[in-house]
Amino acid sequence: MAYYYAGVAVLFILMISLKVIKQYERAVVFFLGKYQGTRGPGLIFIIPVLEKMNRVVLRTITMDIPSQKIITKDNVSIDIAAVAYYHIVDASKAVIAIENIYQAVNQISQTTVRNVVGQFSLDQLLSQTAQINEQIKNVIDTHTEPWGAQVTAVEIKDITLPDNMQRAMAKEAEAERERRAKIVAAEGEFQAAAKLGEAADLITAHPVALQLRTLQTMAEISVEKNSTIIFPAQFMTTVEEAMKLIKKDNRD
Repeated sequence: MAYYYAGVAVLFILMISLKVIKQYERAVVFFLGKYQGTRGPGLIFIIPVLEKMNRVVLRTITMDIPSQKIITKDNVSIDIAAVAYYHIVDASKAVIAIENIYQAVNQISQTTVRNVVGQFSLDQLLSQTAQINEQIKNVIDTHTEPWGAQVTAVEIKDITLPDNMQRAMAKEAEAERERRAKIVAAEGEFQAAAKLGEAADLITAHPVALQLRTLQTMAEISVEKNSTIIFPAQFMTTVEEAMKLIKKDNRD
């Protein structure tokens, strides 16, 4: 009977001593409160009572940086929300150097976003987002390195502007579109005027061409059955002269 109880006790000790650490985890082991090392992945043995372990996840963590009010360099109040991606590279530091690494990274991320964005104007924030994201990441990574965490990316995902600023930017965009439209129209008029000038010079060199063009225009007008064409007297004289000139050219 004693052997039975001894066997049960040994089995129980083995059950609480053997731990399975997944591929994306590490076990930080302490012996009587003193750091002994990092174990895993796989099956590890923990001495009951004497050893304690903390599981640390090494997978990339997606952390939302909540929206917060920030005043830009040009004194515009905006709301900015962002997202950060980080992972643990040193499990022992993540347990020993910091109490709650997730909360610590979250807090330092909020502070860094506010400080970095405040150094830029609104126009720079909207046009240089990629550079600002990289600067925020580098600053956060500097703070988290002693904690055994590495920040892989920080992205500003939402920028909320005040209503009056949105209206002002909409007016500015509309004015810019109107300016471009007027420039395009003016360029079209300029090119058309240049072509008309060339046509006028060509017609001046060949007077009959003007009359032929006039006849062609009248022919196009006369396609409509309800059209009435009035010929001025001087035009008929010009037509007679043009016909005489054509006959003379044919005889020559």
